Amino acid sequence: MNRRTFLAAALCGTLQLLLAGGAVAASGGVQPSRPAPAKPAPKGKAAPAAPARKTQGRVSAPQRGAQRPAKAASRARAQTVEPDLAPARAVSQPTQPLPAETSESVRDYLYKMRNFDEVHPSDIVLTPERYALMGGLVDRLDRLQRTVGHGFFYLLSLDEAMRQARRPAVGAFSRAELEFIDDVFHADAKNYGFLGKKPLSTLTSVIPQREVVKVPGMGNYLYRGDAHETWLTIQRIMGEQVVLTSGVRGIVKQLHLFLAKAEANGGNLSLASRSLAPPGYSFHGVGDFDVGQRGYGIRNFTSDFTGTEVFRKLEERGYITLRYPRDNFLGVRFEPWHVKVIA
Repeated sequence: MNRRTFLAAALCGTLQLLLAGGAVAASGGVQPSRPAPAKPAPKGKAAPAAPARKTQGRVSAPQRGAQRPAKAASRARAQTVEPDLAPARAVSQPTQPLPAETSESVRDYLYKMRNFDEVHPSDIVLTPERYALMGGLVDRLDRLQRTVGHGFFYLLSLDEAMRQARRPAVGAFSRAELEFIDDVFHADAKNYGFLGKKPLSTLTSVIPQREVVKVPGMGNYLYRGDAHETWLTIQRIMGEQVVLTSGVRGIVKQLHLFLAKAEANGGNLSLASRSLAPPGYSFHGVGDFDVGQRGYGIRNFTSDFTGTEVFRKLEERGYITLRYPRDNFLGVRFEPWHVKVIA
């Protein structure tokens, strides 16, 4: 029994409890099943979604959040400068066929992961009221990031964010927004389909500036010690070819990325979690970082990165220990750019 067959069999039971099954593909019997396509929505209206599972707390509800077309389109255009939020559909590496005995629930799960930026019937979404609240919160976080600067925003704790938000250019967080943040942080991400660990369990976690170092010319921070030393070694090997595309992210930065992704997709928390860990669940908060090929742009955040000289050399030298490998069972898309520092 090969490793893929073993993993599929071992995790089948767990996935059947966590994920909705889809129909097995009729053609060939070896590809992940694809749910029936949703009926196209009338122009200007949100597409209907199948009933979704209810999450803990007040974060989401079993219906699709109402769209705000002009706002969503504007934010989607703005995401071209935020690599973590931009669509990553380009795939140059062929996916491996699944063993014929792979269960229906595993096929459905892998289909979702391979089509992470699509809407799936079991996705968890916000109610229209919560979606509107989230939109206002994302706007405030946008203003806060512009006001304090992108670099400082990476390290910002929630308490400091609340202090900085008192500036007129930002505006203080409302009680409803703070309750929403609390709900999102303490919700069980398994309800969205995210199955990874949660390395940060405290909403008010602080990143001491003495524990991080700003990487010259990259606009990102890394933790001193293993993370920074690993980067310096990679940089010595690769020279100018390699860039640090993302380093340390505090709770507020991860919250902003996660909510902005969900807001741009109609309040779909499951879709967001397939690309961005919910706040508290990101290992960027404790040491991991992302690398890319200089001049490769947004494609550094797609499977195309595996075809670059940077990836090939790092893989040859053993520096690519992936946090989220292809067809992982953590509920996260394939991330060949993510350097695992913390076990």
